Amino acid sequence: MIIIYELIMLLLYYYGWVVIANVVISWLTAFNVLNTHNKFVYNVLEFTYKLTDPILNRIRRFIPNFGAFDISPIILLLLIQVLKRVMIEYIYPLT
Repeated sequence: MIIIYELIMLLLYYYGWVVIANVVISWLTAFNVLNTHNKFVYNVLEFTYKLTDPILNRIRRFIPNFGAFDISPIILLLLIQVLKRVMIEYIYPLT
């Protein structure tokens, strides 16, 4: 049971970093710092989009539109932190 708990915590930790990487790379491409014609940049951006967009799109359905400002990654990071805290408080003592 402890292995599953540790695996889930590790996956949540790395998924949070993927969300942050997605935000940073999308900002850099929006400000033309990174060129999406570069194959490596395109592959990294596509990889992070495929991992984060299904969940971010579900969050975007429930929040109001703020124009160019997208707060869905912030909400996702907060949800990840809440989930990790709930697991620490309620699941970890049981293992």
